[in-house]
Amino acid sequence: MWSWCVPVLCLRRRMVKALYDGRLAVDIAGLKMATPVTTGSGTFGFGLEFTDFLDLEKVGAVTVKGTSLEPAAGNKGQRAVETPSGMLNCIGLENPGSEYFLEHTLPELKKYNVPVIVNIYGHTPEEYGAVAKKLGVDGVDAVEINISCPNVKEGGIVFGTVPEAAAEVVRAVKANTSKMVIAKLSPNVTDIVVMAKAVEAAGADAISMINTLLGTKIDIERQRPVLGNVTGGLSGPAVRPVAVRLVYQVAQAVHIPIIGMGGIMCAEDAIEFMLAGASAVAVGTANFVQPDIAETIAHGMLAYLDRHNAQNISEIVGLALPEGKKSMPLFNEAE
Repeated sequence: MWSWCVPVLCLRRRMVKALYDGRLAVDIAGLKMATPVTTGSGTFGFGLEFTDFLDLEKVGAVTVKGTSLEPAAGNKGQRAVETPSGMLNCIGLENPGSEYFLEHTLPELKKYNVPVIVNIYGHTPEEYGAVAKKLGVDGVDAVEINISCPNVKEGGIVFGTVPEAAAEVVRAVKANTSKMVIAKLSPNVTDIVVMAKAVEAAGADAISMINTLLGTKIDIERQRPVLGNVTGGLSGPAVRPVAVRLVYQVAQAVHIPIIGMGGIMCAEDAIEFMLAGASAVAVGTANFVQPDIAETIAHGMLAYLDRHNAQNISEIVGLALPEGKKSMPLFNEAE
C-alpha cells in the first residue's frame, strides 16, 4: 500500500462553515472556485459517479475526463497496473464524445453549484478548436487542453513536447472559445519552462501541471510488458517530488496561474504545491482510494491556515520560492 500523510483532525462542522467564509476561495484567471482543489481529469469520471461519496459543491471545480469531438474507444489490452507508490495507466482517453457529454452529462452537472472544467483533446489543432467551439455553452466554465497525454498515438504527447506545436493548439482553441483556457503540460520534455512560456505566449489563461510520467512495467514470468500499450502514464505519490520541482521552476517564469498536480494524497501535499507557486491544485490518483479526498483536503487546508495564522489560502502561494511571491511574475505584474 502507498504511504499516506497523517490526516488532520478537526471538527467537521467548524470546517464546513469555514469553507463558506471564503478562506479557501481563489480566482484562477477569472475562474472563481470556493476552494483551490479541483479533480484530475481521467480520475474522477464526469464527477457524477462520485456523488455518493462527496458533495460536489464542496469541491473547487470538477474537471471531467478527456472529451473528444467523436466517441473514442481507447487502447486495447490491459490498461492499468499498480506500481510502488503509484500506478501506470494507458486508458487512451476513452470517452463517449462531445455530443453525448452535452446531451446527457452536462445537464446533470448543471444541477450542482460548482464550476465545470472540460478536458479536451484532438488529433489536429483544428480538431481541438472544433471541440472547444462545441463546448462553448452555458455550464462549461473552462476547457483544459490535453496536449500531454502519453497514451494516444496521434496528437497528445506530440503536441505536448514541441513548443510551437503546443502553441498552435492553444491558438486554435483560443480562436474558437471565449471560455477560460488551461494548457495541461507534460513532464516528458527537456525543458518544461520553455513549454510553459510557449503556451502562455499563445494565449493560455492558466497552466495545469504535471500530466503523467512515461513508464513501463514488465511481467517477468511472461517476459512481456504488462500494459497492452507497452508504455503508460505513471501517477501517484511516486511522481510528487518531480511535480513539485517543475511547478517551482515554472512559477518563477510565467505570468499566468498554475494548477499544480501530481501525487497529491492529502492536504499537506497540496499545500506543498501551493508553497512552490501553484495557485490551485488538482487531486487525481487519490480519488481511486479515497473518493472524498478533494473535500478532505479542503478541510486540512483550513487547519493549516489556522496553525500559521493566515486568513486566506492565497496568502501561502509561492512562499517557498527564493524571494517568496516576489519570485513570481504573476504577482509582480499585478502589483
